[in-house]
Amino acid sequence: MPKLGNPNFLSGGGTVAGAETTRSTRTGQGPTAAERARTLAYGMADGVLTAPGVPCAPVPAHTTDRGGRPLLLVRSTSAARAALAAAPAGAPGPPATLRVFDVAPVALADRVRGRARLRGRLTEVPDGELRAAALRLAHAHPRPELLDLAAPHEGDREWTILALDVEQVEIEDAWGTATLEPGEYADAAPDPFVAVEAGILTHLDKCHRDDLTRILPDAAPPGPVRPLGLDRYGLWLRRSAPPPRGPSSFDLRAPFAEPVSDLHGLRRGYRRLFARATP
Repeated sequence: MPKLGNPNFLSGGGTVAGAETTRSTRTGQGPTAAERARTLAYGMADGVLTAPGVPCAPVPAHTTDRGGRPLLLVRSTSAARAALAAAPAGAPGPPATLRVFDVAPVALADRVRGRARLRGRLTEVPDGELRAAALRLAHAHPRPELLDLAAPHEGDREWTILALDVEQVEIEDAWGTATLEPGEYADAAPDPFVAVEAGILTHLDKCHRDDLTRILPDAAPPGPVRPLGLDRYGLWLRRSAPPPRGPSSFDLRAPFAEPVSDLHGLRRGYRRLFARATP
């Protein structure tokens, strides 16, 4: 995972993926560690649930409630739910960890942008709250399994929703590493563009690569530019070294003039970036 040094120039740290080495630089303001953790936990990134005595298993779909508590769609016959059912009555649920892997939507040699671990105790969402939890999951993941959970039902269900009461959060990404207490994590909010970032980056990569090249500073190393990440404070761009210098690449930060909070502000931020780059 790239490590950032002085925010005004390329750091000496890097990460190796195959033969590729990536370095990062940034300037200006950016999301806090708690905001970045809330963004990863929102559910657009893939998640894996681990618990003592329970086989490590991908979570078919996950998101968070308003306070950041992860909601996990699992089969009613899953090992995680069985471990929860085996807990003594009145005792806390079994300890578990939701591991989240943030992968760039654009096809790159090294696509992992960050990782987060949310540690806590498992509980099962009560029947009276299943509909609200299913609808919240459906906003991020419109899956047919959630239709059953959102409708009145008698008897056993094929699927259910578990919740993870967060006790500690760890995040590692291009901004650095951090360990967060539950209150700090819960008080933050996910990035407003988390649900649409993939579509925006894919569009930029397909239609605006030349524009992206022009917004980099003159001191940036030469080579093709691809969009790597987006948040309310700016863009992450990856510039790969051309042959024969390759395969090194550099992740560079293109900050907006000010933080944005909606699509109107995002368009304004893009226009200002591209206007500064126009010869």
